[in-house]
Amino acid sequence: MSSEASREIPEGMNPDARETWPSPDLINSWLGDVDVDFEFRPGESSGVHSDDPAAVAAARRFRDVLGRFASGVTVVTSTSGGQPVGLTCQSFSSVSLDPPLVLFVPAKTSRAWPLIQRSGKFCVNFLAADQADLSNTMASRGVDKFASVTWRPSEATGSPVLDGVLGHVDCTIHAVHEAGDHFIVIGRVLELAAAGPEEPLLFYRGEYRSTD
Repeated sequence: MSSEASREIPEGMNPDARETWPSPDLINSWLGDVDVDFEFRPGESSGVHSDDPAAVAAARRFRDVLGRFASGVTVVTSTSGGQPVGLTCQSFSSVSLDPPLVLFVPAKTSRAWPLIQRSGKFCVNFLAADQADLSNTMASRGVDKFASVTWRPSEATGSPVLDGVLGHVDCTIHAVHEAGDHFIVIGRVLELAAAGPEEPLLFYRGEYRSTD
């Protein structure tokens, strides 16, 4: 028996036993879901073990209460190996005027963040009210996020500035702090600009909103 097969079939079990095993769906119906996923931000979810009802209830309350804080929606971009990368991020804030610092908070599960971290730079794009589809695209996985997105390189770092955004802040990475299941990323602002007077895209109670 190959080493791979021996890992899949416990010692002493008939190799044909797999044919009589219950289906995964049936097993899950007995055991319950391992995790309950709570969507907290666009494109972001956190798993909570369902064997602990108190933890599930606490997570639901945390999400529901924090969801009542309306915020803008951004796309954080950079380049990796000459290719654009990006992620949708609701958690963005100014930090300091002197020196000029901002922060954003990516999840540890983000696939784009390690690429941004290695580049040492990023650009925060402020989305307009008509850019919910762009937010969803940048929050998705398994797709070419920039296939139909028009952008230009920022002046300071060359990170993508997306067409139609309300403004952008171009930064180098100043510091990174671990915080639970996220990272707090502080950026040193090198260049910034505002665009047109369009309304902002907001996120409130799990839905996109605008100021209209």
